[in-house]
Formats: sequence, structure tokens, C-alpha cells
Amino acid sequence: MAGKKLKGLVIVESPAKARKIGDFLGKDYKVMASMGHVRDLPAGAAEIPVALKKESWSTLGVNVEADFEPLYVIPKEKKKVVKELRDALKNAQELIIATDEDREGESIGWHLTQLLKPKVPVKRMVFSEITKEAIQAAIDHPREMDEDLVSAQEARRVLDRLYGYRLSPLLWKKVRPKLSAGRVQSVAVRVLVQRELERLAFHSGTYWDIKAELGADGGQFSAQLTTVDGRKIATGKDFDEATGKLKDGSNALLLSEEHATQLREKIFKTDWKVASIEERAQVRKPYPPFTTSTLQQEGNRKLGLTARQTMQIAQRLYEDGYITYMRTDSVNLSGEAITSSRARVDDLYGHEYLSPEPRQFTTKSKSAQEAHEAIRPAGTKMQTGEELGLAGQELKLYSLIWKRTMATQMAEARLRFQTVTISADETEFRATGRHVEFPGFFRAYVEGVDDPEAALDDQEAALPPLKENQSLKCQELEAIGHETKPPARFTEATLVRALESEGIGRPSTYATIIGTIQDRGYVRKSGNQLVPTFLALAVTRLLEEYFPKLVDFQFTAKMEQTLDDVATGNADRLPYLREFYSGADGLDSQVKANEENIDPRKACTLELEGVESKVRVGRYGPYLQKEDNGESITASIPDDVAPADVTNEIAEKLIELKQQGPTSLGMHPEDGLPIYVLSGPFGPYLQLGDVVEDQPKPKRVSIPKNVDPTTMTLPLAIEYLGLPRTVGQHPETGKVVKAGIGRFGPYVLHDKVYKSLPKEDDILTVDLPRAVELLKQARRRSAPEPLKELGKHPDSGDTIGIYEGRYGPYVKQGKINATIPKDKEIEHVTLEEALVWLADKAAKKGGGRAGSTKSSAAKKTAAKKKKKAAKKKATKKKAAAKKKKSTKKKKSSDS
Repeated sequence: MAGKKLKGLVIVESPAKARKIGDFLGKDYKVMASMGHVRDLPAGAAEIPVALKKESWSTLGVNVEADFEPLYVIPKEKKKVVKELRDALKNAQELIIATDEDREGESIGWHLTQLLKPKVPVKRMVFSEITKEAIQAAIDHPREMDEDLVSAQEARRVLDRLYGYRLSPLLWKKVRPKLSAGRVQSVAVRVLVQRELERLAFHSGTYWDIKAELGADGGQFSAQLTTVDGRKIATGKDFDEATGKLKDGSNALLLSEEHATQLREKIFKTDWKVASIEERAQVRKPYPPFTTSTLQQEGNRKLGLTARQTMQIAQRLYEDGYITYMRTDSVNLSGEAITSSRARVDDLYGHEYLSPEPRQFTTKSKSAQEAHEAIRPAGTKMQTGEELGLAGQELKLYSLIWKRTMATQMAEARLRFQTVTISADETEFRATGRHVEFPGFFRAYVEGVDDPEAALDDQEAALPPLKENQSLKCQELEAIGHETKPPARFTEATLVRALESEGIGRPSTYATIIGTIQDRGYVRKSGNQLVPTFLALAVTRLLEEYFPKLVDFQFTAKMEQTLDDVATGNADRLPYLREFYSGADGLDSQVKANEENIDPRKACTLELEGVESKVRVGRYGPYLQKEDNGESITASIPDDVAPADVTNEIAEKLIELKQQGPTSLGMHPEDGLPIYVLSGPFGPYLQLGDVVEDQPKPKRVSIPKNVDPTTMTLPLAIEYLGLPRTVGQHPETGKVVKAGIGRFGPYVLHDKVYKSLPKEDDILTVDLPRAVELLKQARRRSAPEPLKELGKHPDSGDTIGIYEGRYGPYVKQGKINATIPKDKEIEHVTLEEALVWLADKAAKKGGGRAGSTKSSAAKKTAAKKKKKAAKKKATKKKAAAKKKKSTKKKKSSDS
């Protein structure tokens, strides 16, 4: 093919996408990957061109003095990519931009055309799925570059840069170095902080009720006390969260334990009968197909995936041609998708489960583009994940998408609900039942719920056959006490839903935002909950006090709408940017006016309701501070203590422990070493022996949360330091079951499967039957799936990938894990950087397999350089000696 030009150079973002599309297009086209953005605003001072470094705006990367013109640079790691693309373009008859069809994809495509400066025709091909038919249709029907989309993305990028680069340095000065502020990020943190403050202000209330187990001819069922003498009894919703008492004006009857117990004794042996029966039928319609937001929510609820993991897996499924494009706000399904889904439903579930007519959904979001499709299986075969040969997390997420798509074309579910009122003396009880008369789309898909106590739609809970005036037998009657609960913390699923409902940000960015606020130390995860830190409270309060508009929900939503208007051509970016940044109330003026007024000490001090000590946010974490006889006393707050969980009692105990210092309980009878009670960043712990330089660290074990460290005794401490202990042999496998205390508290362990111990269990006394019961509830962890594969190690050949960890993303090679620096976005991590981090980690570990890898790649490079330098030095030495000899000879001949 020498000398013959290619039909076209097709540019996509990723190698995986390039390979797949290249297979479809054949040898007439060359498909190459840009590896994401080929140019961007400077990431640091080193990337700013020398000629512009003295400009006052250069650190922003945006010329605020000239219509907010962005300063675009080609990152060092992208220069090679750009050169390769330029060289390939020389042998092509046309340039075809095939980046994603959203704003970011359009922006990448536009930057490519600006950099490559093609002298051949430029075409833009778009597609929502990577199948042969879709790619052929896209290349046969190209369009022009959408300048409005490009302008909207540029405005978004500039706005985010100005927001972050003006506010973040302020936070470095006033709170802590390396903090960040962001247009959506800071508002998302505020959402979490507000909920934490609600929990902090919450006052619990106590109430009692009675539960009855009743027998009828057709079986047994439960009923709950609802009224006494015609007066409704109080439940959780009757309480005022601010006082823990009944709301003003409430007529509900608040039962005490004594009253409930007396009532139980009185009515237990009385006559029970059915007073009334109410029935109602209900029809449930299928849920719309997945959008980016709903996929993230269900991935979190059903699969326990983070938003970031969901999007990474979805990206792979899309690039491999299994699903349609995963960044979409649309619930629209194409005619072909509906037809093929209906055929698959008819085939798999039967005609009675098919909806009478094709069902289409309408998108509520104004910014959604109906030309785009919802997330669904690609193509028209609608194969299951098993039929496609998928496995692991890809199979799980694909199956979720497949089932949801099938459900859209299935018949409605029909349910029947029963409410039965039962009378017993002056009391009334209520029993409710539900029966699924026809499951319809429930056969394929049932949406998850955020409330762990709520029933799923398809759960069957039918009552036995009952009729009015029927006598019942009371088999059991129990008085039960309850405490009202504070508002639940957000999970990733509920935060995504909240942000979307408020119009804050766009679903395609939520995964990155949720990851960033954790990486920056504003939020930590506790189980599935997102818990804001004391740092988040301090930063949010500062922004609320001095920059209220910038973290206002409505202002942020309006900002998002304006950017959408720019994308549709209904607004111009320039007037908006001027107003936002340079206006009288613009960002620049606000920062300049407030910078001197912000007192760092005040900004870093929090006063919690009911807590006498103040909370300080320090460089190394939060700590308590109080004055005692003119002396300032401080104590660190353990990392796992949430702001809303700090009480005066907890604060006083932490200070008491700090004042006591290392308390020796006595000597260990076997080791002959002192045992200390100490307090650290993860809470109180026991230590056997003293810390001695150049000696192994002494044994330490955390004190369980339900044990008061100030009452610790020597015998108890010896037992804790003896953990882990053998509980026994598992009855099924014969392998040892152990009990111990780890980083996250007490646990039982069997065959590499861990299960945390509930608060009511004692780590020192838990027996084998109980341990086996708990282990049955544990989920065996499958090998983690990489968020992104970076490539092979140059020596070992191991695949190096990026993984999501409890403390943030990390790179992994074999058994070596290395944390990715917090200021590094995972999208921009390169293989070369990962090799350095892994080598450093291996070196700190003192060798090991990857230690030898410091590895050879890094060491080999160093050795080559050393050899080259030695060779150069030897050559110079030889030349100098030769010259010296020549000069000596010449002098001798002259004489």
C-alpha cells in the first residue's frame, strides 16, 4: 500500500475504542486514539509559556483581561501523541473526528482540529453504540462540528478554573494547604454538611407501642397498636427533631414503658376480633431505562459499587460494544431497540408478560438531548450477559442494564393491598398485607430502595383469609420501646439523586465529584455512608459566611442552566463570564474584599452544640481544646468519629485520656513488659512495651468502642493483647475460625473471609455457633476490578492498574499497592508515574517482588545512564590524555 493514501484518519479517545472501530472499518481507514484531551489549561507553573509567566493572569490559565481567552497548552505526555497523529494525517484523504457525542467529546474533537490544522476535509461522525451497523451509519452520515457545544464546554472549563484557582489558594492560607474549592464540589460538600448539622442538632425521643402475634384459621400474622380509646398513639413522625418531644399541637398519645406494659397485661386475654377490612388494588408501571444518574444510583444500591466504579465498568462495556453510550440524561429508546426488546420479552417470558403497546419514555430534564438514547444493550439481539460471555463486575452491571431495558417493554405489575383493623377492648391494632396478583415487569427488574427497612416492590406479605367480626386468638403480645432516629446520612446513591433533583452539576461529573471530595479529605466513607469531616464543616462554614452565593443551591443550579443555554445556542458565554468574575459582585472582587477579613483561627474553630470543648481543625487533623485553670488542654479526635457523633461525654473522655498520658496498667505476666492505655488518631488502644528506636514496634490493639478505656483493667488488657484467638474449627470446612480486633474493629475470620462483629457481641466471648452464623452473612470478596489498566510492567509483564480503595485510588502491581497522590486526577495517571510510585513503595517495604522491580525498570534506566556517563567520562579522559601526550611530544621537539 506504499504511496496509496488512506481513505481517512479516524480519531477516537481510547485505544480500546480505536481497536473495536478499526475492526469494523477495515484497512482503508486508520483509527488512532488521542488518549483523551490533547491540550488543556496549564496544570501548573511549569506548563506556562516563558513569554507569559509575567502576566498577572498567567497562573489562572485564563486571560481575564481579554475576553476570558483560555491559555491552552499541550501537556508534556501528549506531545508524542500529537506528533503521531500529525504524521498519520499526512497519508489520509480526510480527517474524521469520532470522539464521544457529548460536550467533552465535541471539545476534544475541536481541539484536535485546531492542533492538527488539517488541509484535507474534516468530518464529524457520531454514534451511541459501537456496533458494525452503527459505525457504518455514522461514517456514511457525518455532520459538522457543533460550535455551540464546544463553546459551552469551554465556558464550563473556564468557569471551573476561575472558581477553583481563586478560592483554593484562599483556603490554603486560611485553613490548610492543598485544599480545593469547586463549583459543584463545594456545593456537594455543603449538602453533606447540612445533613450532618441536622444530625448534630437532632434530639432523640422515646416512645412505646405494642406488637401482637394473632392467629386465624388460615394462619398467623402480626398487628401493631394504633389507637387507645380512639386516640392515635405517638410514632416517630409525631416528634420534633429539635426537642425530642411531641410536636406542638400534637394530639397523639405518648405511651411510656409503664403504660404500655399495663396495657399489654390488660388486653392480652381479652376478646380480639376483626373490626374492618379495606382492600385496594394498585398498578405499578415499569421504571424508565437507565440514564447516567439512575445507573449510578442502582449500581450503588444493588451492587455496592461507587459512582466512579460504575462509570469505569460502563465505559469498558461501551468501548467493547456491549452497551450504548453511558453519559446521557435521556430516557429515549430507539424504535429498533424497542422492537428487539419486545421480541426478546416475548421469547423469554411469554406473550402475557409483554406490554400491550410499545412503551416510550419522555425525559423530564430540559438539558437532555432526545437524539441521544438511554443506556441499553447495544445492537438488536438483546443478548444476556451470559450469552455474551461476560464475567465479574461487567456481567453484573450489564445484567442490570439488560433487565431494566427488558422491563420497559413488559406488562404492568398488579398488586392488592389489605388494611385490617382489629379491636381488643379500648385498643385498635392494624395489620397490613400485600399480594402480587400479577408480577408483570417484576419478573425482570425491581428497583432498589435507599431505606434498609423499606420493602421492595415485589415482596409478598399477604395476610391469611379474614372476614369482618371474625374472632382471633392473641398468641403473643409484646411491649416495644423505640427511639426516634436522626436523618440518615447520604450514600452515593442518595447524594447523586439529591444533586440531580437540585439541578447541581451534571450526572456525567458526579462520579468524579464524589471521588474528589473523598480524596481531598472533606468526606470519608463509613460502610455505605458518606460522612463529612470536621475539615468539611470548617470550609463550608467559611464559604457560607464570606461567599454565600457561590455555595447557594439555586445559584449553582442557575449557573448550570446558563451553561446549558450556551450549549443550545440560546446564550453567549462572554457576558456570563464577565458578570460571574469581573462584575461588582464578581468572584474576583469578593476574594479581594474578603481575604483580609477572614481570621484563620476563627475559620478553623468549630463550636458544637452541647460540647464544652472547642474543635480545632489543625494541619494534622481535628482536635479538642478547652481551658482548665488558665491552661489550654488539647486532645486529638479519632479519625472514625463523625462530627454529629461527638458528645460532651466523648470529648471529656478523650481529654481525660490525654491528660493521663501513657497509663501503665501493670506488667504483662509472660512478656514482663508494661501495658499502656493510649489514644491515637484511630481512637484509644493498648500497647505492650515501650517504643524503642531501631527496634520493632510494640504490639498494639484497639480498644472496642463499647469499652470505656478509662475503666480498663490489667486482666482485660491481657486478654485483648492475646487476640486474635482461635474460636474453633468450622463445621463445614474444618478450617480454623478466629476472632480478633483490626483497623475497623472486632471481627471473626474464616478462610480469608472477614465479618465485623455487631455491638452486642463480645470479641472475648463470642462462641463458634455465633461466629459461624455471622460468617454466613459475610460476602466473600472477589478480586477487585481495575478502574483503568495502564499497561504492562516492562520487566515482570504484570498488568498495572488503577483500583478504588477504602482510602482513595491506588495503583497495583502484583502484591504491591501504591497510593495515588491526592492532587492527581486518576484520568491523567500515566504508566511511567505508576512505575515510580510502585518502585518507591517497594523500596520502603524493603524489597519483595516489586521491590526488585524498583525496580529493574527504574534501576535499569539508571544503570544505562550511569554506563553512558562512565563511557563519556572515559572518552573525555582518553582524549585529554592523548592531548597531553601530544603537547608533551611537541614541547620536546621544540626544545
